[in-house]
Amino acid sequence: MIHRKVAMPARKRIALVAHDGQKQNLVEWAKFNRGTLAEHDIWATGTTGTMMEAELDVPVSKLLSGPLGGDQQIGAMIAEGKIDLLIFFWDPLEPQPHDPDVKALLRMAVVWNIPTACDRATADFLISSPLLDTAYERRVPDYEAYRRERLADDDLKAAAKTAKVKR
Repeated sequence: MIHRKVAMPARKRIALVAHDGQKQNLVEWAKFNRGTLAEHDIWATGTTGTMMEAELDVPVSKLLSGPLGGDQQIGAMIAEGKIDLLIFFWDPLEPQPHDPDVKALLRMAVVWNIPTACDRATADFLISSPLLDTAYERRVPDYEAYRRERLADDDLKAAAKTAKVKR
């Protein structure tokens, strides 16, 4: 597959998401990393964003609550190139009524090669990386080229099938 490079600015756009059972864990992590987070643009789903803004005293752009579409909003922002890093403390022991949305969000992060942390240790590694405060070019599959290639393959198959029927 062909890849293209996407520039990530030095000031990252970071999405913070946490399930109910992980919200306090994310708040504690964010408080510890407040100084670093304050240097970046923070986005968060509903309740998590409200908690972050109150605890950190930094601006947080708040979206809908996860179950009401916030996870999907962040997934769309990833696809649009508006999120550079995802910190998503999900609760692996508690089934979520919006599990398909959670899976879709994580899928978007992988599809678009977004650094993602789903636990505190990984979040610690990401936020302490020297790449966090520098411009970075991430490789992203060129899905338009992939789509064109698939359409061309489909056209060839259709032509071959038509030719076979005419014989």
